[in-house]
Amino acid sequence: MARGAIPVLVGAGQAVSHWDGSTGPADAPSPLSMARAAARAALDDAGVPALAGQIETLAFVRTNEDSRPNPVHPNGRNANLPGTLSREIGAQPRKAIYSMSGGQTPQKLVNEIAADIHAGETECAMIVGSEANGASKTSRRAGLEIDWSDDADLDFEDRGFGPMLLTRNEIKHGMVAPPYFYALFETAIAHREGHTRREHRKVMSQLFAPFSQVAAANPHAQFPVARSVEWLATPGTENREIVDPFLKWHIAQDAVNLGAAVILMSDEKADTLAIPPERRVYLHGAGEANDDHISLRPDLDRSFAMKAAFDRALEQAGRTQADMSALDIYSCFPCAVFSACDGLGLDWRHDPRALTLTGGLPFFGGPGNNYSLHAIAEMMERLRARPGQFGLILANGGWMTDKGGRGCLFDDAARALHPGRSTGNARCPDRDRRDAQRGESRNLYGHSRPRWSAASHRLLPHARRPAIHSEYRGGRDRAVARRGQPDRAPGESASC
Repeated sequence: MARGAIPVLVGAGQAVSHWDGSTGPADAPSPLSMARAAARAALDDAGVPALAGQIETLAFVRTNEDSRPNPVHPNGRNANLPGTLSREIGAQPRKAIYSMSGGQTPQKLVNEIAADIHAGETECAMIVGSEANGASKTSRRAGLEIDWSDDADLDFEDRGFGPMLLTRNEIKHGMVAPPYFYALFETAIAHREGHTRREHRKVMSQLFAPFSQVAAANPHAQFPVARSVEWLATPGTENREIVDPFLKWHIAQDAVNLGAAVILMSDEKADTLAIPPERRVYLHGAGEANDDHISLRPDLDRSFAMKAAFDRALEQAGRTQADMSALDIYSCFPCAVFSACDGLGLDWRHDPRALTLTGGLPFFGGPGNNYSLHAIAEMMERLRARPGQFGLILANGGWMTDKGGRGCLFDDAARALHPGRSTGNARCPDRDRRDAQRGESRNLYGHSRPRWSAASHRLLPHARRPAIHSEYRGGRDRAVARRGQPDRAPGESASC
């Protein structure tokens, strides 16, 4: 494998299940079954016979159940999701990864594997993720027993659930769940805009009603129902209050059964396999950045990390946000979208572009750490159908802490993408950078072949490593190789 290869996305697949328990436990989806369906769809989309056998790297996005200390597995534990999926699809990867947690993870994995392809370390890779929390909740309500227990012999790198995102003071004051943190951001934005609670609920609903309309037309959405502004802004039995000012449908819904997968390879490999140019989507820019712990931020009504990641991704692609014909902004809570629009300089009330391709985390569904992989799959389809256009994706992790994975896709000739210039810390004005946590990632993708720089082969110069890194053989915890803080460059992430 030669250094300097250009990475390209060639396959995408998604899967959804609306299992309600009425057909019994035998039909219940699992994380493995949803990942298998999405992976097979991505392989079919690539259109290459027996492509699974050529996958050299397989990365599985960490599930929600495994994204916390002392995880609980009410339906049994799949001790080796990368290995069991490889078995199911007939892959034999040399390198298998079970990722860290965080909503920015899929975009960061695209960045990381693109860098590996450019460095000549791999030629063909699959990124896959899934959730079946909806089936888990349904089975418990219905008194049904489902069993997800499984294992495999494939060795894989378990990157752990990631670093602590809370300070002692934040924990002491009860700031221990995402709705609490995001309610602070939302309240700060409402105060800045001079909104009462009622007025801000209406504004949040005006933002999200179009998201629900996109979801209603998306065959892969978990909750494909269009909601009116009035319905979203009014408390009720189906839209109960969660945390002031949020109602249920203002926040990400995790009771989903969803899977997504994408396939990356070198351009030369795609040539060898005769994958048509019109089926290829290229990464043209990336930016990643992190923000401070929430209690240390001077402003809660905006995200410096988001702006830093957007700026890096767009600068690398040589474009502006006005050049983006397609957008998917991470929408776990309205404040995440408001902050992203602020960072982009985008007027969401009057801009004609939709802010989501999927329907967003409340209406498409919030599949744990894996949402942005669905956004990438949707973006690939959008840009294949509209040659010459750009797309931008924001992936958000932590408490608007990690910003990553913006992407632009397009057909025209692109400026060179220089690996190694995408990461850094978002500095708040007049404030020293604190300890890094999860962040933002932005990626830009396109049909045209970018002129990657051969002088620097790493897109991300300091790869993130797990706080606790374990090697698994046959599902058994073989050894703890590293403890302590991750060795990584803190900051936002974005790509084009």
